[in-house]
Amino acid sequence: MKFTRLFSKTLFATLVTAFCAAGSAFAQVNLEEGKEYKKLAKPQPVDVANKVEVIEFFSFGCDHCRAFEPTLQEWQKKMPADVHFKRIPVSFQPAWAGYSKILFTLEALGESDKLAPAVFDAIHKDGKKLNDKEIFYAWAASRGLDVAKVKAAYEGFTTDSKVKRADQAVRTYAVDSVPMLVIDGKFVTAPSMVKNGHAGMPSAIDFLIAKARQEKGK
Repeated sequence: MKFTRLFSKTLFATLVTAFCAAGSAFAQVNLEEGKEYKKLAKPQPVDVANKVEVIEFFSFGCDHCRAFEPTLQEWQKKMPADVHFKRIPVSFQPAWAGYSKILFTLEALGESDKLAPAVFDAIHKDGKKLNDKEIFYAWAASRGLDVAKVKAAYEGFTTDSKVKRADQAVRTYAVDSVPMLVIDGKFVTAPSMVKNGHAGMPSAIDFLIAKARQEKGK
């Protein structure tokens, strides 16, 4: 009898602990609309219809974006197969326009994910003015890139067109600070909005991806 009573107490304590832990975990990812994320009044079309789109609005010139980069890269490593991720650079000031061209140049060469952290470090740790194209070319050469290909991409019509489209997207989404993330053209969140800042972003993004899937009926 004593053993049964003790076992019951132990089992009860275990269940209570598990329940509380589950409730705590749920609370961490159950975002509050209007506080930790907002829903756009006018949803925007996405690039890939059968996937959930995640956009990061950012700039290499933004130190907050640099601080968020390691967290974002870790999230990308575990990104679900039905998610399409892309970056859109902002040019809040004339000096940042060159940074936008750097992103599209590296994307054209298939080097953006690999070299993004190095670009941030070169600007914010080493003090290199990579928005000066000649300094960027020299830096790109130091990273083993073909400078002729870098110049062709950086100065090409395609890159200029992408910068203009990026500027239009910034206006369309009314981006006023970075980093900012948009999930599936409708949900907006940012490290400044969620609990635990950068550390809270992976679960916040996943929560909004799941919400987007639900609205798609997936």
